Amino acid sequence: MYRLIICLLFFGNSLAQESKNTQLLDHWKQDSIITNSSGVRYSECLGFTVQGEEYVVAGSTEGSHFFRLTNDNTFEDAGFIEGKYSNSLVVHRDYAVYQNLLYAVCDEGASSLQIIDIGNLPGSISVVAENDSTFGRVHNVKVDTMNALLYACSITAYSNDVLQSLVPMQVFSLADPQHPTLLYSGPGDIPEVHDAYINKEIVYLNCGFDGLRVYDFTNPSSPVYLQNMNFYQDQGYNHQGALSEDGTKYVFADETMGKKIKVCSISNNLATITGYFGTNFENNSVPHNIAIKGHFAYVAYYNEGLRIYDLRAATPLEVASYDTYPKEEELFKMKGAWGIYADFPSGRIVVSDRVNGLFLFDFPAKIISSMGNGELSIYPNPQISGNPLTLSLTDKTIDAFSLFIYDSAGRLVFTDSFEQQTYAQVEHFLGVGVYQIRVQYTDYLDEQQAFYGKFIVN
Repeated sequence: MYRLIICLLFFGNSLAQESKNTQLLDHWKQDSIITNSSGVRYSECLGFTVQGEEYVVAGSTEGSHFFRLTNDNTFEDAGFIEGKYSNSLVVHRDYAVYQNLLYAVCDEGASSLQIIDIGNLPGSISVVAENDSTFGRVHNVKVDTMNALLYACSITAYSNDVLQSLVPMQVFSLADPQHPTLLYSGPGDIPEVHDAYINKEIVYLNCGFDGLRVYDFTNPSSPVYLQNMNFYQDQGYNHQGALSEDGTKYVFADETMGKKIKVCSISNNLATITGYFGTNFENNSVPHNIAIKGHFAYVAYYNEGLRIYDLRAATPLEVASYDTYPKEEELFKMKGAWGIYADFPSGRIVVSDRVNGLFLFDFPAKIISSMGNGELSIYPNPQISGNPLTLSLTDKTIDAFSLFIYDSAGRLVFTDSFEQQTYAQVEHFLGVGVYQIRVQYTDYLDEQQAFYGKFIVN
């Protein structure tokens, strides 16, 4: 008896999506949420944990929606906080977490900073403080938890109900977490800071059409300028980026049609572009938000949906995907995947799609990252009888294959076929011995190809 574990991928209840090496676990969408003719309802998402439980908050035109990620891999409603400005014109909310507080901002209308107590989840959530004068409209917020700092990017205050001039960025002390205290405003020579990535005291600033800047915020009231990358190949609107866990690579996206994602090497905190990659950029696709976990860059790629790249390759290689927005758009390329969170302890991934809502995914990162240098990785090898056998193909361009296992006498003892994935896990009961594996697939010329491997059962 042999049992094969296969990932089946569905959108909603029945409509199959373009996907590879990903499993859709759950999907949430609420059609009653207000929208305009564009159909856009949703914006950013952010994951966090409370008392060992995993949660996600997702922004909509109306406010902030909270969900617990259950052990059954579903979204469980955990509450809703209406935004100070709730309107179909809202296209951008953003979030950051410090201690048991969530900081929520909006970049449209008469908005505010809402400070939401999440420490009582799953029981309750509540707004414990709100500031609509200092903050007003804010595009993005980030928190430096180590130094108790709040970074607000592209911030527009209100005074006597009148919108003031946009400030590129402001940094606030969170010594009193419910009452942020201003420490810094700037930089004064550029019109905006769109987003920021914080690595201890070193902060990478995405400055729109002014490119990428790097500062040392050891003294948050007087940061030290380190780098200004204001001209580079394939430049567009420098939108957002993320640093690898080992601090050696920085990946950023230009939110401009047809522009590739850039990967940089980091030396002495300074970035040097070393490569360009992406999906369907020749047809004007647009990357949006990026998260990095382990060897992989997870990209919310607007109309291309979720795209996952292996950063170990000289040119990062796409190894997994799920098209959250399957509709083809000839002109407007920015309706799909917006937000991405890939840092849950469970390894689950959450993506927010501007039109189609919130998605929960599983991606077999350990399996994909265990691929060897040959055509086929088999592990553990040797293995103990009764343990699962895992097989991973090095060539991630293969999207369908058949697997055949033969014993030492040449008898076929297992066979099955796979689609939309480049790996397989097989639970089996094989006796001690040597087994041969044949993997068969059809190449881009529609010709049958095969390669082989061997494993031992002790």
